[in-house]
Amino acid sequence: GIILLGFRLNLEKLAAAGVKTILVAAIGVTGTIILTYWLSRKFGAEDELAILSACGCGICGAAAVMGVSPQIETDNEERKRENEVLAVAVVCVMGTVFTLVEIGIKPLLGLTDPQFGIVAGGSLHEIAHAVAAGGAFGEASLDNALIMKLSRVLLLAPVALIVGYWYQHRLIVESEEEHTKEPKKLPIPWFLGGFILTSVLGTFLPFSPAFLGALVQAAYIFLGMAMAALGVSVNFKVIFKRGGAVFGAAVISSTCLLAFMIIMSKIFF
Repeated sequence: GIILLGFRLNLEKLAAAGVKTILVAAIGVTGTIILTYWLSRKFGAEDELAILSACGCGICGAAAVMGVSPQIETDNEERKRENEVLAVAVVCVMGTVFTLVEIGIKPLLGLTDPQFGIVAGGSLHEIAHAVAAGGAFGEASLDNALIMKLSRVLLLAPVALIVGYWYQHRLIVESEEEHTKEPKKLPIPWFLGGFILTSVLGTFLPFSPAFLGALVQAAYIFLGMAMAALGVSVNFKVIFKRGGAVFGAAVISSTCLLAFMIIMSKIFF
């Protein structure tokens, strides 16, 4: 679905957005990860769950959780899998709630449709959430939501690398045996390659508007299926049992991120 959605993004518009989009994304991602992690630990969440939830809220939801998780060394794989599921559940629920909230409060924010697209792409967790919110207010809003959201997704690889180095360094300090461990493979969101390719094709090849429209509609169908699948993965019993700390942290950090993106959209876009 994300690959097909590339036909919707015009790279000439992306170039026009400039470096400011990447800079705003980098500040938002960094601040959200640090704040979510710090609050989660303050509220009593275990370290591994806190960093997974923080990356999910800061970057791109479930994809970020599953991308960062292999970089974390642990002796309890079963507990790690449980933390993955819990982190995915938290970010998916938060992203869905904030999608509805942002669409609802848009008339109160005094934002133009393109500015709202920046807010949606910069504050919502899943790509599907950003598409849903941005697409609710027209093409300009959707284009900006995609540009802003994908600027955050591009930060997945460097963040995973930093997290992996941080955890390996901590383990080396704790035990000399960790010197023999090989570094984990850096996760690469390969779907971004397909998205960029379809963006290039859609921008520079003379496809008919009807054909491009059909491909984009197919993308919406696939992304809708993906959101439904994410909903199936949510286990509220686990959230109520162990997820209170990270859920509370995610509420606060997501609200702060939304406020930050509203301010940034008004100043720079």
